[in-house]
Amino acid sequence: MSNFIEEFNGLAESVHNTAIEKGWWDSDRNDGEIIALIHSELSEALEALRHGNPADDKIPEFSGVEAELADVIIRIMDYSAVRRYKVAEAVVAKADMNKSRSRMHGGKKF
Repeated sequence: MSNFIEEFNGLAESVHNTAIEKGWWDSDRNDGEIIALIHSELSEALEALRHGNPADDKIPEFSGVEAELADVIIRIMDYSAVRRYKVAEAVVAKADMNKSRSRMHGGKKF
């Protein structure tokens, strides 16, 4: 898993540097704005599904859902890099913890 963490964190730094170069960090963003932007990418994935999940208009070798989920991850990587959050490490820890959880987490319906 250390390879995943190193690769994730390296790509997160690259993603963040690109965001800086493209002007997305000309001024600091508040956490609420960043989280809303992450959420908007999930909404775009839902809209892609509602429209039959066609090929993405910018990267047509991928479906709309694939491209929008990638945008979610890219925004999370950017956020984790700028705030120095240990998201990759948390993903590994949560995945390990989930192995010990009860089926459907004790009867949750969804």
